[in-house]
Amino acid sequence: MKTILDNLNWRYATKKFDSTKKLSNENLNTLLEAARLTASSYGLQPYHIYVIENEEIRTRLRKVSYDQPQITDASHLIVLANKPTFNDTLIDDYIENIMVVRGLSKDDLKEFSQTMKSTLLDLPDAQKGAWTSNQAYIVLGNLMTVAANMQIDACPMEGFDNEQYNEILGLSDIGLNAAVVLAVGYRSKEDETQNYRKVRYSKEQIITHIN
Repeated sequence: MKTILDNLNWRYATKKFDSTKKLSNENLNTLLEAARLTASSYGLQPYHIYVIENEEIRTRLRKVSYDQPQITDASHLIVLANKPTFNDTLIDDYIENIMVVRGLSKDDLKEFSQTMKSTLLDLPDAQKGAWTSNQAYIVLGNLMTVAANMQIDACPMEGFDNEQYNEILGLSDIGLNAAVVLAVGYRSKEDETQNYRKVRYSKEQIITHIN
């Protein structure tokens, strides 16, 4: 049985997908549930996850993604969209959700709510956007790990015109921003990069233990 490290060694940023192979609904739902369960700061999840299957939309997105074939050839395209700014509604909605799930009152959560608001709401928009984008990248990392463990290929992608993505997907109109993209599917036998040896620094070069 393969271990998680075996699967992480197996994975690579897939450059050419087999467009004839599709994820099963079960596997796709597992990936999306993993995304939903991903940790985020305070648990706020200041992002939205889009699964793009529509061929016409993906063709348009490819044109503003430096014509990278993964956009159209992968089984599914996942766009992680962060909130470039936010107000107290983000926190109030989260508090309401906690109340329902855990059976708590607003008074029970008053201190927690105030802590989040005093920490986050006065940040400048640029810092808010950077913070929410970081949260989306946590989802990206978790998705890639889970995909590898399921022997599903993936390619994280930052090479796209952010403003064009926002326009095509209508994100700006609803207060969202395309932060990063993940193409998922199955590698093509023609993708030569799957045979490249993985290049990483040694543990001694990038890991320091401070005891």
